Amino acid sequence: MYRTHTCGALRISDAGTTVTLAGWVQRTRKMGGMTFVDLRDRYGITQLVFNEDTDKELCDQANKLGREYVIQVTGSVNERYNKNGQLATGDIEIIVSALTILNTSSTPPFTIEDKTDGGDDLRMKYRYLDLRRNNVRSNLELRHKMTMEIRRYLDEMNFLEIETPVLIGSTPEGARDFIVPSRMNPGQFYALPQSPQIFKQLLMVSGFDRYFQIVKCFRDEDLRADRQPEFTQIDCEMTFVEQKDIIDLFEGMAKHLFKTIRNVEIKEKFPQMPWIEAMKLYGSDKPDTRFEMQFVELMDVLQGHGFGVFDSAKYIGGICAKGAASYTRKQLDKLTDFVKRPQIGAKGMVYARVNEDGTVKSSVDKFYTQEVLQELKEAMHAEPNDLILILSGDNAMKSRKQLCELRLEMGNQLGLRDKNKFSCLWVVDFPLFEWDEEQQRFMAMHHPFTSPKPEDIALLDSDTGAVRANAYDMIINGVEVGGGSIRIHDSALQNKMFELLGFTPEKAKEQFGFLMNAFQYGAPPHGGLAYGLDRWVSLFAGLDSIRDCIAFPKNNSGRDVMIDAPSFIEKDQLDELCLSLNMPEPKKS
Repeated sequence: MYRTHTCGALRISDAGTTVTLAGWVQRTRKMGGMTFVDLRDRYGITQLVFNEDTDKELCDQANKLGREYVIQVTGSVNERYNKNGQLATGDIEIIVSALTILNTSSTPPFTIEDKTDGGDDLRMKYRYLDLRRNNVRSNLELRHKMTMEIRRYLDEMNFLEIETPVLIGSTPEGARDFIVPSRMNPGQFYALPQSPQIFKQLLMVSGFDRYFQIVKCFRDEDLRADRQPEFTQIDCEMTFVEQKDIIDLFEGMAKHLFKTIRNVEIKEKFPQMPWIEAMKLYGSDKPDTRFEMQFVELMDVLQGHGFGVFDSAKYIGGICAKGAASYTRKQLDKLTDFVKRPQIGAKGMVYARVNEDGTVKSSVDKFYTQEVLQELKEAMHAEPNDLILILSGDNAMKSRKQLCELRLEMGNQLGLRDKNKFSCLWVVDFPLFEWDEEQQRFMAMHHPFTSPKPEDIALLDSDTGAVRANAYDMIINGVEVGGGSIRIHDSALQNKMFELLGFTPEKAKEQFGFLMNAFQYGAPPHGGLAYGLDRWVSLFAGLDSIRDCIAFPKNNSGRDVMIDAPSFIEKDQLDELCLSLNMPEPKKS
């Protein structure tokens, strides 16, 4: 038996008992004739004591232990003289009587501690060491606990967990597919699924009225903090439901997770916000509603007073930062530089302070009388000591997105985006289509199987861009944690959707003929939702990135630097797959 207890199990009630522990050496400390070793495993840390006066040979052996050595010890549990309130085992120590070195270790490239000295790239290269750190391990324990609660909740709601294929056919809509060549079918390719969408709809046609799957999905797209090339969805589908049914059930799941995982009880209904309102008030379809600072349009107030930038603008919008009038000129200049960054793209920023006496001082005072500035104050619902920040531009949608970035930055600077505070809502009534300027055609905002609002079906031909989708996204703290829609289950309407998306009948049949055929055999009304498990876990763990709640993530270039993947393959493998490489020319310096 390697151990009788784990390194997090022993308490003062165990004093006097003989135990055997096994784990990794966290650190050693020599104090006079005593050597202290912190022994660590997944469950915690226990202090070991070696006494030179009692057993010099054993103590000498302990002094040779290096960090991350794997050892086994036997000894008696003793009450500690200097107790450590930071450890669950801080009241006890083990007086060691036997030590076995199970394996030695090279010196780790970084410290295995919560606040490590290893940078991101180094930790990703040695991820198996990074996973030994308490905070990373606890993220994966949280992930496990959440998946267990999700399965429990859905099982109680009569859902069946059913696996769908990983090797499927490629589709051109949406993000890029990861492609897998087929050796047995030369020149042909599988794709890794971006979602099990089609298969779960087929399961609904098959009569499995409640399906779910905690499933790996793949998208070959540029990465950022909340994206990885492979990610995990909580994928669900139901038959004989309307939008309200799905929202109610999965809002219930969200509340269940908040209660069981974070001990946060949410009794009130999540508010619902139409997409057009979210874009108008926040410049985003995933607004962070932990704080106010809603947009106010200021065209009527600020145009026509001789300030050319505003007079020629197609949009002028402002936000009011409460109590921020104390911002210095240097801070305001930094904000201006922030919105002018290439990734945001604003040309500049105008600001106005509301003084304690109620007067307004702006950066464009020479163009505006105090009377107009008072109108601005009223429009912004500003009070003394508030700061008004204004952006403008030639395109309302673009300017709102820029103002959104400024709002979020102000939220960060003013400490309004508390990770321990949660604000949940549903964004509903998305547009069914979005116009693609490059291809000069409509694209599906979600996917081609999303149903239009029944009352908007008549607009499909006459005003295509105005048609709203029977779709919904759950947003928590400005993060889209999941979304879904009521699906099209009528063959004629699905064919119409393909037509509006530019599919020829032949192309639609080639790619989705099996689904259309299935619809001819009594497809029931159905809809569903997919939650992002990685996003849920990172939200509950208070992380800025989903990477630290995934055991073996990729870096920002989509590489696994630990196993050095992706990598080149041998020529005989390429030949077996009937493939040849056409490598791009190296860039000239």
